[in-house]
Amino acid sequence: MTQIAGHRFGVGYPCFIVAEIGINHNGDMELAARMIQAAADCGADSVKFQNYRTEDFISDQSLMYSYISEGREVTEAQYDMFKRCELTPENLRVLKEHADDCGVVFHSTPTSEQGIQDLMAIGVPLLKNGSDYLVHLPLIRAMARTRLPTVVSTGMATLSEVDAAVRAYREAGGRDLILLHCTSSYPTPPEDVNLRRIPALAAVFGCPVGLSDHTWGTVAATGAVALGACWIEKHFTIDRSLPGPDQRFSSDPGEFTALVKAVREMEKCLGNSTVHPTVSEAAGRLAFRLSCVAARALPDGHVLGSEDIAFRRPGTGLPPAAVHWLVGHRLRKPVDGGHVLSPEDFG
Repeated sequence: MTQIAGHRFGVGYPCFIVAEIGINHNGDMELAARMIQAAADCGADSVKFQNYRTEDFISDQSLMYSYISEGREVTEAQYDMFKRCELTPENLRVLKEHADDCGVVFHSTPTSEQGIQDLMAIGVPLLKNGSDYLVHLPLIRAMARTRLPTVVSTGMATLSEVDAAVRAYREAGGRDLILLHCTSSYPTPPEDVNLRRIPALAAVFGCPVGLSDHTWGTVAATGAVALGACWIEKHFTIDRSLPGPDQRFSSDPGEFTALVKAVREMEKCLGNSTVHPTVSEAAGRLAFRLSCVAARALPDGHVLGSEDIAFRRPGTGLPPAAVHWLVGHRLRKPVDGGHVLSPEDFG
């Protein structure tokens, strides 16, 4: 049983809901702290950041990226965009302390073994590997060696690539693995969400599976929970009008609160798989079910035929399945039409 900071994962346990702040803080630690508090107020279980070093994945500073920010298209060097949002080890420590004070779990996505060590030094309870680093098997093995529970996103991946990552993690001694189904398009159109991959991944790899959600709204997250997702991660901001590449498709506090509420209601709706009447149905079984009743007034000594029996509410008498027992029995007293038949009516 995977357990993280007191949260258990699997059938019957509440879904773990993560506010992915990512780089939405724009390098502003005061803004980052406000986002942590807002996520906690919305009901998030955890906040996630990214503690990369830009040089870990970008050496060509001429690589450009275009995105919509503040209602207009922005094109800039990827190096510059990521560099201004880097977090130092001291930043990580301060943010984790603030998350602890807010009552939410802090975790982050590193891009190097040094990044893993920086997170270990501040006592994070889990690690996260992003979809872009799914094929970085040395880093996945390093995560496994920490023995911390690890979450691995599978965006852009083939099944064989996911298999290679899972094998690398387990062969390096990793034990508690959670996979996240993910579509790496921002925002993700509904036809590309493919929620049925969640139970498929769980069946193939025998581990808990969640959703890294990049869609608009709350529908995908709620549907994922219905299909067995144990983890929902969604980008979070306090204001979609803030500058930055991810603000536009991130959930604001209103939407994130609605998401948490929808997930918790879906969990109640899922219930269990045992087929039996619920507590709220008990009264309905009597009020709405049918009983065998006299189809018309019948005299004393009358031998019942099928034409003498009707089925009517309430369900307080013999059920319709008893009709074959009633046919051929003789009444010991007269009965009115609509009388609920019972064994006491027969001699």
